[in-house]
Amino acid sequence: MLNKILRTDDEYASLVLRVMLGLVFFPHGAQKLFGWFGGNGFSATMGFFTTQAGIPTIFAFLAIMAESVGALALIAGFFTRVAALGIAVNMVICALANHLQHGFFMNWFGQQKGEGFEFHILAVALAAGLIIKGGGRWSVDGVLSKNG
Repeated sequence: MLNKILRTDDEYASLVLRVMLGLVFFPHGAQKLFGWFGGNGFSATMGFFTTQAGIPTIFAFLAIMAESVGALALIAGFFTRVAALGIAVNMVICALANHLQHGFFMNWFGQQKGEGFEFHILAVALAAGLIIKGGGRWSVDGVLSKNG
């Protein structure tokens, strides 16, 4: 079972997808986990998620972990499918709960009341590709599956 999760082809496409998705998501996760990049940090984010947003504690925690630890795991190619699934689920829920009502497009010109869901679709598509293909070349998954 573990080998099926880690198995990957030795190709470059997954390398590019996972590193780019990880690099985009890590700053968002670092805002929530560490308070970096103008974020509020773990306690404040958990407080907001659980009280104001009404998210159960375990799901709030998993969302923060998906965007921070999951992003680092993607960059390294470690449990790529699991990390990508965490980000995909996070983005689907975020889009449905917070962005669907604002339409498709991002708020490029400040004329909407909020951001649309086009970014979320791209993130889910990248994550889906990684769930299907695995971590690719130069991934920890590739090394572990060859040695396992």
